[in-house]
Amino acid sequence: MSTSAGTTMRLNMPQWQGGNEQAYYFGAQLLEWLAPAARGPVETVPVPEPKPGEALINENGIVGRAALLQQARTARQLIEKHHPDRIVTLGGDCLVDLAPIAYLNTRYKGNLGVLWVDAHPDVMTPKDFAHAHAHVLGALLGRGDPDLTGEVKVPIAASRMMYAGLDAWLPVEDDVIHELGLRHAQADALRDSSSPVLEWISDQGITQLAIHFDLDVLDPASFRAVIFNKPDSPPDFLQGVPRGRMKPQQVVRLLHDVAGACDVVGLAIAEHMPWDTLAMRNMLRQLPLLGG
Repeated sequence: MSTSAGTTMRLNMPQWQGGNEQAYYFGAQLLEWLAPAARGPVETVPVPEPKPGEALINENGIVGRAALLQQARTARQLIEKHHPDRIVTLGGDCLVDLAPIAYLNTRYKGNLGVLWVDAHPDVMTPKDFAHAHAHVLGALLGRGDPDLTGEVKVPIAASRMMYAGLDAWLPVEDDVIHELGLRHAQADALRDSSSPVLEWISDQGITQLAIHFDLDVLDPASFRAVIFNKPDSPPDFLQGVPRGRMKPQQVVRLLHDVAGACDVVGLAIAEHMPWDTLAMRNMLRQLPLLGG
């Protein structure tokens, strides 16, 4: 993925409280290890490692509110320390993109385009759902919980945001999508072509773009490291929650195509759930001569 010259910051953020799922912590750490070496400053938001069985409390409609706000504000401070032109964020639950996109939209004077590659709209509020990873895009658009929207100096313009790979959503999300006229391309429309997204970039005259890539946009049958493949889950686990239908190579093609049409200034990868590797790590910790 090509970009023009400028400072690119790497932000590691192993946040797990936004989805109340401890595996996000290790998933973010593994992403950090797997990713190519950074070409600019690197910062890691300090997130305490979750303890087995650790329970988070609902704080005024948001589970883990205090920790999430502290981590978002720390992320903002770390970003502002470097004043980067571009940010790569490795998470963690989807809320990790609150501070980076808020910063970039201010940095580019409210003209940032945002491509939300996700199977879910992420425009809920505390009255709809207590896990804040489903609130992040709403907050970036200036809607929802005042603590989260307070972290966004310049909200994203609705016309400059588009979903990719979004096939289905709940009625409460439908109200927001239609009220704001949020553009979207379903997985089938992107199967062999990136043209729906490229047309949006052209129509809106987008020159700087931030990409939010939630791995659950991928088909869980072809990519195992997503929440839907959580081991030993009951048959009704996440019943009714839309599954992604894109293939990894389709997302890679899409992101390469948009990078050829505008300057990609943000890329966040979120919700990595490496179940098999996590099981191996936990097993190694219990074996004789290793950890047991």
